[in-house]
Amino acid sequence: MKITLPDHSIKEIKDGSTALEAAKAIALSLGEKAICAKVNGQLFDLNSVLPGDCEFEVVTKQSKEALEVLRHSAAHLMAEAISHLYPGVQFAYGPATEDGFYYDMKLPKPISEADFPKIEAEMKKIISEKQPIVREEVSYEKALELFKGQKYKTVHIEELHEKGASLSIYRQGDFMDLCLGPHMRTTKDIKAIKIMSTSSCYFQGNKENDSLTRIYGTAFFSQEELDAYLKLLEERKEADHKRLGQQLSLFMFSDYGPGLPFWLPNGMIIRHELESFLWDLLTKEYGYTFLKTPQMLSRELWETSGHWKKYKENMYITKVDGKPYAIKPMNCPGAILVYQ
Repeated sequence: MKITLPDHSIKEIKDGSTALEAAKAIALSLGEKAICAKVNGQLFDLNSVLPGDCEFEVVTKQSKEALEVLRHSAAHLMAEAISHLYPGVQFAYGPATEDGFYYDMKLPKPISEADFPKIEAEMKKIISEKQPIVREEVSYEKALELFKGQKYKTVHIEELHEKGASLSIYRQGDFMDLCLGPHMRTTKDIKAIKIMSTSSCYFQGNKENDSLTRIYGTAFFSQEELDAYLKLLEERKEADHKRLGQQLSLFMFSDYGPGLPFWLPNGMIIRHELESFLWDLLTKEYGYTFLKTPQMLSRELWETSGHWKKYKENMYITKVDGKPYAIKPMNCPGAILVYQ
């Protein structure tokens, strides 16, 4: 079997090798650092057998995909902790996100921020146990048997089966989850975790379905990285424009126009100064010239430009002297009239 490495070199390895064996064949130290692999551009579990000749890349902590894998494993870690603390919980989905992870679930009783410390404590206990995280391919029938009583998992199994997708689970300790993976090797590899918040959601995002609890968290490879992230969140909170706008009397909002700012005198001063700065920069330094076209033009123009056919349902239309006019969805057609 031949694997093509990121530097385009080709290495021959034994047929039937796993991703971990391939990583060790490149360098033993690389095998020790490996979190998972990329095979033909797709993330791949270390213990899975390679499909044959392929493009192969080892994912380590320094790889851009590493945090996604870590946080996905942290979602499973949190779910295991919650299963210990809240017997009877029904699990739905638990993916990684850009800033962390979440897990949707039906809990036997409500939880609040006051419950976060005990969940984190249980997660840290599981981390200390160094539980191996192991992938297993299962049949449709076996999956239904394993997740009997977990109704949301059963729905997911049925959906995957209808699509003809293969089914796999990940086990760690007394917890298992239906999951494609990949994941960290052991729970000990999940170094720094934090439960962030909770909210309500609907199963599969459909308001006709059950209402679930969504618990958000984040994870990093070190406590220092987590602390820096939490500090950044505090700084963002301090600089939040909605809070500063009220404190400095820059603007206000009203229920008569949700999300639409009412500029107050202090805000108008800042806005004017910014507009003046940009005007001088664009006209004096870059030689830019301005023109201004009407906010509303007749239907004929929008038919000519194609906007009427494509965007009519999202355009604001009125009549002037019985003739249809629409607020411009963009500036181009009016500007073209000037150049004509």
